[in-house]
Amino acid sequence: MKILLINGSPKTKQSASAALLDDCKACFSRETEWRERHAARPVFSPEDAAALSWADGVVFVFPLYVDGIPSHLLSWLRQAERSGSIRPQTRIYGMVNSGFFEGEQNALALAMLKSWSRHAGAVWGQGLGIGGGGALTAIASVPLGKGPKRDLGRALGDLVRHIETGASAEERYVHVNFPRFLYIWSAQMGWRSQAKKNGLTRRDLDRRQ
Repeated sequence: MKILLINGSPKTKQSASAALLDDCKACFSRETEWRERHAARPVFSPEDAAALSWADGVVFVFPLYVDGIPSHLLSWLRQAERSGSIRPQTRIYGMVNSGFFEGEQNALALAMLKSWSRHAGAVWGQGLGIGGGGALTAIASVPLGKGPKRDLGRALGDLVRHIETGASAEERYVHVNFPRFLYIWSAQMGWRSQAKKNGLTRRDLDRRQ
């Protein structure tokens, strides 16, 4: 199988999407041939078209933006659809991460990607919604399937098997293996730390316009 991995994060480095792709690549067998593209801008290039034409399966990994696909990636997808560069029967897979603790929050974005795959003449494979995305870069060095990445490891392992065999499956939702209250507390501490660095106080964060 020839697999194209597409990082749909607008961040050029240290993104949760990049961390997920690193884990995904680590799960591939030696026989799997893969390439990677970064769709960080709303520009669909000839190189992108060539990569899509080459692939048997395409894996999109991106963050949740307002319960949907980020606008720059949505523009990229529309251009890709119009280009006709996706071969019939190409399998499309998606991984969406968000700062929400519950992975199910990503369901709508996966449904949007699934709808796009059909309009593009491709075949939907499977979607994986991941909650607790705000912690993924912090735990990037944790082995997949261990500790806070226990459930993610199981889900990603199953997804990779489907990708490598061109199979389809039902959507799946997981979250980092932290207690929910601890995840939320850590996120709040992070916001307060950033606010302090920018000359703001906790009261400023609580103020409503």
